[in-house]
Amino acid sequence: MEQPSSSSKVTVEYFDPHDVYKLLAPGLIPRLPLRDLHWQSHAGPVRSIHTLHTELVSAGTENKATGSEPTTRDDDFQTATVGGGASSTDQVDSIGRAPGASEKRRHQIPGLRRTPYLKVLLVRCDDNDSYKSTVRAEIREWIKANATTSQGKPGSNAENHDAFEWLIIHVVIPNTVAATQPRVGKALDSTSDLSKASTSRWRGGSSTLLEKLRSDFNSSGKGATDRVRQIRIGINDVPYDLLPRVVPAVPTGYHETEHDAEIAWLDLIAKFKELILSSFDTRVRQYEEDIKEKDGQRGLPGWNFCTFFILKEGLARGFENVGLVEDALVVYDQLSVGLDAIIHEQAIAGSAEAHGGALLSYTEELRKLAQRALDQVESGKMEFEDEEAVDLQKGEKGQADNFDRIPISSTKKPYRELILANNVSLFDFRCYIFARQIALLLRLGNASSTREELLAKLKEQQELAPRGVAPRVPQPKPTDESENLSQLAEICRRALEFVPSVSVLITRDITAALAAVRKGENGGKAIVDPILAEVIDNIVASFAFSVAQQILAQTSTKALPIPPSALGPKDGEEQKVSIPEPKTMMHPARSTSLSIRPQQAGQPPRSPLGFPGPGRRASLPENDAVDAFHLKTGLEELAARRAELYTLSRNILEEGGKKRGWTDGWASVPLVGESDIVEMQEISLDDDSTPEPTQNPNPDAVMQVSVAGVDNELLRTALDNKDDFYRLYETLTDKALRHYIVASYHSSVEANKADLAVLKFHLKDYKEAADYFHQTLPFYGRRGWTLLEISMLIMFARCLKKLRKYDEYVNIAIRQLLFKAAAAERERLEQKSHLRILKTSDTKYPETSAIKGFLGDMLEISQSLDKEVRIPLDNYSTEVELDGAPVYDEGKDSFSLFVNMRSLLVDEFTADKISLRMVNSSSALGGREIWLTSKEPFTFRPGKNKVQLKSSIIMAGEYQVDMLRVQARNVLLHWERDVVTAPADKVLLGGGQGGGMGIFKHASVVLYQRARALDVKLLATKEVRLDRSNALDLEVSTGWNSVAKCEVKIRAATGGLRLLMGEASAIGARQPTTLMESGSFEFGVIPADSEVKVRFPFTVEHDVHTVAVRVEVIYTTENGEVFTFFKTDSVGISLALGVNVQDVFKHGALYSRFTVSTASLSPLRLFSSELEGSEVFEAHFGEWATNQIVVFPKQPACLLYKITRKKDVGGKIGPETRKTLYLKLRYTVLLEEIVSLVEKRFRKDFEDCVVEEKLGGYSKLVTGRVVEFLRQGLTGYELEKAALLGELRTDFLGDVHWERQFPGLEPPRSMLNHRFSGQGEYQKRSVAFQLAGAVRDWLRENPTLELKSFEEGVTPTTIIIPVDIPPITVVHTADIRFQEPIGAGGADAGSAAVCINQLIAATLHLKWTRIWDTAGAGVSQDLEFSYELTAPADTWLLGGRRKGHFVIPGVEEDDESGENLTSTPDTEADIPLLLIPLREGYLPYPSVDIREVRNSSGSSGSGEVDLAQHGLGHHCETDWRNLGETVHVLADRGKVTLSLDASGPGGGPLVLESETSGALRGRVVV
Repeated sequence: MEQPSSSSKVTVEYFDPHDVYKLLAPGLIPRLPLRDLHWQSHAGPVRSIHTLHTELVSAGTENKATGSEPTTRDDDFQTATVGGGASSTDQVDSIGRAPGASEKRRHQIPGLRRTPYLKVLLVRCDDNDSYKSTVRAEIREWIKANATTSQGKPGSNAENHDAFEWLIIHVVIPNTVAATQPRVGKALDSTSDLSKASTSRWRGGSSTLLEKLRSDFNSSGKGATDRVRQIRIGINDVPYDLLPRVVPAVPTGYHETEHDAEIAWLDLIAKFKELILSSFDTRVRQYEEDIKEKDGQRGLPGWNFCTFFILKEGLARGFENVGLVEDALVVYDQLSVGLDAIIHEQAIAGSAEAHGGALLSYTEELRKLAQRALDQVESGKMEFEDEEAVDLQKGEKGQADNFDRIPISSTKKPYRELILANNVSLFDFRCYIFARQIALLLRLGNASSTREELLAKLKEQQELAPRGVAPRVPQPKPTDESENLSQLAEICRRALEFVPSVSVLITRDITAALAAVRKGENGGKAIVDPILAEVIDNIVASFAFSVAQQILAQTSTKALPIPPSALGPKDGEEQKVSIPEPKTMMHPARSTSLSIRPQQAGQPPRSPLGFPGPGRRASLPENDAVDAFHLKTGLEELAARRAELYTLSRNILEEGGKKRGWTDGWASVPLVGESDIVEMQEISLDDDSTPEPTQNPNPDAVMQVSVAGVDNELLRTALDNKDDFYRLYETLTDKALRHYIVASYHSSVEANKADLAVLKFHLKDYKEAADYFHQTLPFYGRRGWTLLEISMLIMFARCLKKLRKYDEYVNIAIRQLLFKAAAAERERLEQKSHLRILKTSDTKYPETSAIKGFLGDMLEISQSLDKEVRIPLDNYSTEVELDGAPVYDEGKDSFSLFVNMRSLLVDEFTADKISLRMVNSSSALGGREIWLTSKEPFTFRPGKNKVQLKSSIIMAGEYQVDMLRVQARNVLLHWERDVVTAPADKVLLGGGQGGGMGIFKHASVVLYQRARALDVKLLATKEVRLDRSNALDLEVSTGWNSVAKCEVKIRAATGGLRLLMGEASAIGARQPTTLMESGSFEFGVIPADSEVKVRFPFTVEHDVHTVAVRVEVIYTTENGEVFTFFKTDSVGISLALGVNVQDVFKHGALYSRFTVSTASLSPLRLFSSELEGSEVFEAHFGEWATNQIVVFPKQPACLLYKITRKKDVGGKIGPETRKTLYLKLRYTVLLEEIVSLVEKRFRKDFEDCVVEEKLGGYSKLVTGRVVEFLRQGLTGYELEKAALLGELRTDFLGDVHWERQFPGLEPPRSMLNHRFSGQGEYQKRSVAFQLAGAVRDWLRENPTLELKSFEEGVTPTTIIIPVDIPPITVVHTADIRFQEPIGAGGADAGSAAVCINQLIAATLHLKWTRIWDTAGAGVSQDLEFSYELTAPADTWLLGGRRKGHFVIPGVEEDDESGENLTSTPDTEADIPLLLIPLREGYLPYPSVDIREVRNSSGSSGSGEVDLAQHGLGHHCETDWRNLGETVHVLADRGKVTLSLDASGPGGGPLVLESETSGALRGRVVV
């Protein structure tokens, strides 16, 4: 796995006897650190080391590096050492070794010294002679003195802990013999990668210097490591004073290219990686073997955990040195768990020496700190500088004695030597392990401090390295690698776990060190010294506070987009210097990527109450969201953990403030729901029967709160005075709040806002408090924190009142406060009403005392507001319902409703006006609404209330209450039904809350029209004329009302219906005083029980069966009361019958047959018919058979009329001449007769039956229901049977559930519990139940109803149908006449008998008439016609003129006699024909086809055109007189011989011989 870059590094020691490092460094240092190393662990997968920093240390400065103490900062970050000085974050060799420790001691406990992983010898050898004379001996001496330990014998474990490798680098200077030599000679060295790439063009007599070095100092075994490398320095990279002046006399021609030089450098770097990893692997193996061995000896006597710790920590430091920081952290985590296990075992066994060795019982520094604090308390002198600003970035100088300055640091003490000497306390042990874990996590997190340190060190090394004229390798640019926020979050998480555990250790250490447990005098009980307890608490608080602040400083990063703080100094107040902003004390400045926009002036609120919307933070922008790209992994977690550290710091500060009487404001919050809590006193559970009070050991001593032991200057400054305390408390809360915003911890954000709001309220900063309350209140409302929300609302209201923001005070604060209090009361009532078995609720509800008075304030202040305060009624009320059916006023057309309401408010109030609205969604009523109002003010009291509302508007139908308003001064409590979720037509009648009805239960209302109330009825007129607009009659009956003034408004209620109110008129003696075309009529005085009828025509755009009219009557009675009546009535306008006519034109008369059928399933009774003549024609009819004709759906009636032209009518008919005839029919519909009969009979019987029970007012209602089911129940079969039998059975009405047909007539629901014993008795007392019983009684008494032939009171309907004579230009009459009579010889005496093939002479007689041409088109012009005689080819053979033309002369325009309209013998045609029948049987006459023709060019001889086919001719009819006549044709055979086989035509019998009978004797046969 790949490790992130860290500050880990290994030491490479170089020996430079020839002073060539300054020439090698410019090419070597830029290629460092080493990258992409891969180490194969023997116990796991391959580990990848992304970057390994290498520290080049000169051998001459090794003792200085290992013996001197480097400069270290107080935050556990080490200052880099430049050049050859040793530098390490851990400083294991400087401070990890106790003074005077011997070399043997260091070898016995490995890991105490930092040793190099690689030793490098830098050699300069210019020629072979110097190599042989001096250089080779020097190299051998160096290897013998320094490099032999790396090749130690097996089993030398002490040396393997510090294993290293060595390497020889031959540095070649320009202008030397070595520079002219190639790297290898003729014989190539197989061990060198560069030698394989070299050329062989040089002479091979002698070996090169590189070959000699490898031959002399490399091992000869198989797989031996090559430890010699050569680097050639360019001539431009060597200073002039170091460049040899003498150039070798032997030219070789060899030249080192840049490519060869780069390959050499890459080979050197690769060799560095190989040798460092080799030594590291050797060390790790040895450490793991030793650790395994020591761990196996855990149960043996003398085993010491401290020694084991130092050994295993050496492995961790080895991992850390090479960059495997995660592996090192795992080792420290294991050691931490091991320490916990040892402490636990020692606690169980009670012996420390037998289980890992004993630790110190206390920490000396803690003892001194506590003792000094106690001395300060006793002397009364506090070492505290009040005006000194806190700066934790100062150096360690002058702060060495400050215990809590940098509490967590591995360099604070020589921890390793103390652990090795078993001279360490548990507190120090845990602090050291935690410091090492934090250091490793900081490296894993790539914290800015560690990264900047390494970059600075690398930069210094590069700048100090000497360079030539032209450096070969450019300096690499440092990469700004991002931080690992998850690792930084892990640091904070561990710190949050470390602080509580180490606080317990501090308390135990100090208590054990000072022996502060004293024996009391009373009973020998131990009582803790309160002064010591105060000091211990101060030390613990100071240490925990310092740890939290240190971790916050170390995990500070610019990657956190922390929004800017909203805190600032008050107006006119300067920020104090004693407590600077915490981020300037220990945190670097940071920027944010969040766009924070303040609320603009005049911006509308984000919710109806002005609160932020659900799920939205008020402190974040609404439109500009944080880009998801910037939300790095671990960002939210780091922000959350840092926020918890700020919260921890604030809690520590808060506890210190409580001792001094400084609270955060929550103690003064108004309490609701906890008034019953009493102060409790602790009692002892010992056997003593009489508890004795605890006494102070020194009664005369007065406990004083002190800051002794608080070494953290920031905390000490805050606890000095109240102002600094509150300012730091506010600052820490704000920082936690802003971190929680980034972490998306919405609940914590709101909790901190609530803390700030309460604090500001406590400090009387009402403006800031109101802002915070405004932001956080919706959160607690959504989460169900009712009591807390109410307390905060009380404070919010007081803030607004103090600020004189009365609009917000009323519309937001008090309104929401009363709503929450009412919601709690509603919940209490619901829980009280439910029966809970074996379950009790511990829910607490607010006390009314804390909320009383706010309602009065709201009503009083609302009068000064410009706008009306609108509040939903369901916020403050519940159990709103209608109490029973409407109550109708006797003798008046008005009604009342009683509404029950339960007020949830704690105060009573007076409503000036209460109004209720009912709506009807039925299209028949057009969505009308009815308002009911109270007549006088009403006082609402807490609990149940009953209000009476009245209305003078009557409109029968089913309604839903959709609005209720309660007006109290300038406050309007309103409720409105949600029409989206609960449409009115979807809610069932009879109550039920239903969806969307909210608090209003039983909101259904049914209004009925009483029998003697004002009523209107729409009727169809009894005379229908199809050639005119039909009319409707509207009948208005006043009932018991004596009307002084009445206005009737009529509107169409059917689509496409148009009322012709301009032609409307009143029928009868009472005429309107004012008639307006808009459909309004005004009448004067109308007595009671009177009727007014208005008739108005109408038209419809499309065919409809029924039309509806909406009528509004506004009338004033004699006593001055005004009432309004609405009704939508409908009537059928479709024709009850249908009439079809069939015309037959003859030469002198027209025969019309009228077929009368019913248009519905109901039979008709036709009483009379009459066809009225016109000025041109007259009609003739026979005698009427009976008084009436019953027309059934499947048995229509036929009426035949003969129409002739009047003799006195001339030939010319003008356009004004009335030619239309009218058919007048008088009829009744059987269904309407039955309905009229049942309606009269039932209403009379019902009123006589229930007169004593005072139910007669419902007669119109019950009759309407009976008629409705009568129409639905009568089928076509029942109607036909009634028409035939003359009676009607009523048993089908007995199957109706009549109790359900009268909804809305139930008694008040309060009677269900008080007056009646059960639900059954309650139903029996209802009006609907009594009405249903009356209907059933009537049905039992009238099983059948007799239908008379003519029901009295039923006026027959007269329909007048216009009958137009179709204008026929010419009526032709064609008649085929035989010249000789044909004898009747056939079976049918009505037919002439002839023989097959007999010649028949005949004449075609043609005549015409124009008397039916009422249009007069073409009368003056001659008309030419053609005739054609046709017959089937197998029937007749025709002879003579089968085709021909004839002309009908025109009539002169001045001829008014009409004599030329009909043909005369002179203008008639007789055309001779010869007919021959071809087969036997009854043969019809040949057909004659007559058509009008005209020449295409207007002249004869140019072709004929059939005008009938083109639709251009005149309309003609042909009266074919022979239609239906036949000629009987016989075969003249007397004897026939047949063959019965199938050899005849078509497979039939074959006629062999036939003989005639002699019947054709005397006849011509062809």
